[in-house]
Amino acid sequence: MARTDPKNHTSFWWHRHTPGLSLMRADFTTQQYAPHTHDGFVIAVTESGGSVIKSRGVTDEAKTSTLLVFNPAEAHSGSMGWSKRWRYRSLYLAESAIASVGDGLGIEAAPYFMRNVFNDPDLIARFLELHVSLEEGKDVFRERELLLATFGRLYERYGRDGGRIEPAPRDRVLLRVVTDLIHDRYADDLLLEDLSVVVGLTPFQLIGLFKRCLGLTPHLYLTQVRLMNAREHLKKGSPIADVAASTGFYDQSALTRHFKRCYGITPLQFAAAAASRHLAD
Repeated sequence: MARTDPKNHTSFWWHRHTPGLSLMRADFTTQQYAPHTHDGFVIAVTESGGSVIKSRGVTDEAKTSTLLVFNPAEAHSGSMGWSKRWRYRSLYLAESAIASVGDGLGIEAAPYFMRNVFNDPDLIARFLELHVSLEEGKDVFRERELLLATFGRLYERYGRDGGRIEPAPRDRVLLRVVTDLIHDRYADDLLLEDLSVVVGLTPFQLIGLFKRCLGLTPHLYLTQVRLMNAREHLKKGSPIADVAASTGFYDQSALTRHFKRCYGITPLQFAAAAASRHLAD
């Protein structure tokens, strides 16, 4: 079941038949996404208007003639830019949903996409049809068929195996040490120096490490980890103020601000959608 933001008319909900699959329908007149990542694939189709999207050091436009695809953990940002209104639909596939699609397609690993914007009218139409069908929730058989057929075409046309350039081995080792520390201590009052000293780098060198490997600054990565953990607490029905305090945010307003900038909805909307999902189950 969807929950709507009365100001920007955004709705967010989980698909009850596919774990790890969530959807959003947005109608923005004012919105700016700070640089952020998602823990799975993001697919977005613009219905009218558009926005400016930045990823991989490249600036692109989201518009009705483009399909947006972001890989898991791929940093991107966006703003309204030239458009006074942006209506779009998006799908978010977490690890469990990616595995479910892979099982249905008979593949062991999802591909990597070498770019974020695709001018493909056929796929745009198919993703719109898929999103509408998933939102209506009237025919599980058809939804699954559309899901696999649409992602099968996307994977075949634009997915690449082994196309991702991995960081140098030393960078990977250092990054793992720091990110593990962030995941262990995300609720603490961490400082940049707390992280850099662990791997023998200056704070400036640490920023460069994160930018090379993840396309994010250490602070943005820490914020992402805090937001991901906040989502888990919200799913369990924890009060928003308690969630903010337990995940390292200064206060409830700070959590709400970062949550809205990253996901386009508020923690309250997210929690309401989670509660309705449990009731439906």
